[in-house]
Amino acid sequence: MHYPKPITSKLPNVGTTIFTVMSQLATHHNAINLSQGFPDFDCDPALPALVSKFMQSGHNQYAPMAGILGLREILAEKTSALYGADYDAEQEITITAGATQAIFTAITAIIREGDEVIVFDPAYDSYQPAIELNGGITIHIQLQAPDYTIDWTKVSQAITPRTRMIIINTPHNPTGTVLSAQDMIKLTEVTLGTDIVIISDEVYEHIIFDDQAHQSVARYPSLAERSFIISSFGKTFHATGWKIGYCVAPKALMVEFRKVHQFLVFCTNTPVQFALAEYLKQPHHYLELGHFYQQKRDYFIGLIKGSQFELKPAAGTYFQLLSYKKLSQEKDTDYAIRLTKECGVASIPVSVFFQEAVNHHVLRFCFAKKNETLEKAAVLLRNLN
Repeated sequence: MHYPKPITSKLPNVGTTIFTVMSQLATHHNAINLSQGFPDFDCDPALPALVSKFMQSGHNQYAPMAGILGLREILAEKTSALYGADYDAEQEITITAGATQAIFTAITAIIREGDEVIVFDPAYDSYQPAIELNGGITIHIQLQAPDYTIDWTKVSQAITPRTRMIIINTPHNPTGTVLSAQDMIKLTEVTLGTDIVIISDEVYEHIIFDDQAHQSVARYPSLAERSFIISSFGKTFHATGWKIGYCVAPKALMVEFRKVHQFLVFCTNTPVQFALAEYLKQPHHYLELGHFYQQKRDYFIGLIKGSQFELKPAAGTYFQLLSYKKLSQEKDTDYAIRLTKECGVASIPVSVFFQEAVNHHVLRFCFAKKNETLEKAAVLLRNLN
């Protein structure tokens, strides 16, 4: 096909995501895939049964643009019960085609040419492309290894009159760390008296360990009034392929969010929304998730005990970082590839989530797997020397 002139890419530095690269490598070398973040076990059979029920009962046409009201109402009740924040189901909650779509929509609704957005590296890889596509400028602040904490003095110093947004993520992908109440107080302080909008990526809100409480920005009124809170049903209910999530925000922000949302996807899967609305009526379906994944984390850690890897147990998410400093001084990208080819276990090199070149000699492993999968991987990892 002939084009009048060469196409200039709007994202010239973006290639195939590391998740796709490592999963393809795992498939090619028949390796155990602990790289991409999805379970290798199925969701609760009751959930697809509910989807089938609503499909068969005729709920197969467009849902309302913002999502079916019954699902939004139960999400409002859930947010109030967990975080003490009251959101209007009609005007302040929108169901989205996954969390990534919600993040893109929120960025598009707010960011204009030249606006600065602060993100914390290592950062989930969808943030910067969305910022760039909307003409924004990404300001990267590195989390402080090895605990991957935020230096709030650096944040304060990075804020300029052009700072329009700060994106936080807790529990944090890829490091498994969580923000504390003190972090939220600091975030309140640095944004006080500004027009900065916050995106709080809370897709792992229910996957938090060791009796810690998830510090949603919804708990903090002065943050909630300037924040888009984004979460994911796929992460919570082991159904990542359904690509369904939601956004909670005060009315003034949600009005702008929906202006973009309606022309991006308009609405999301109708029978799945009805199924989730019914499934969420039993809070144990999400309140027990932290305990479930903490058992997975502890089992995985126990299995690799005695190996040459070093670790600090993840505080949340279903990812565990492992340091391979005792095994190699290679770049993490090279070591991850070699580990996949020669050892038969695929992981994600953490450096790919940084803007600047770093090498902490750390790999990310997903433990949202069947016990037998973790056992097979651990045997291979323990044998490395």
